[in-house]
Amino acid sequence: VHDSGWSSFTSMLEYKAQRYGRTFVKVGRFEPTSQMCSACGHRDGPKPLHVREWTCRACGMLHDRDHNAAINVKTAAGLAVSACGAPVRPGAIPAQREETGSHGSPPDARAA
Repeated sequence: VHDSGWSSFTSMLEYKAQRYGRTFVKVGRFEPTSQMCSACGHRDGPKPLHVREWTCRACGMLHDRDHNAAINVKTAAGLAVSACGAPVRPGAIPAQREETGSHGSPPDARAA
């Protein structure tokens, strides 16, 4: 996915969130989510991608890189509490009258 594809994707997410009454939040591309301790907030600095676990120098907490980054993304978006357990699908929407029934067969046709 390159710039235009990602931009289109986020635009679609944004208008769909608005349509269904959801909140859409973008977290900055340069937010140091994998460099910051989610427990104490200490910024430990960049790490090569092969480093999957790291220990915070300030508080000593052991972090899984991806799990820690996910917590930091929720915090950066301001959704750390409100996003947990929130329903993500809209309620059922009944079909319009013209959308119901079988299409393509005459109304008086009977199965043999």
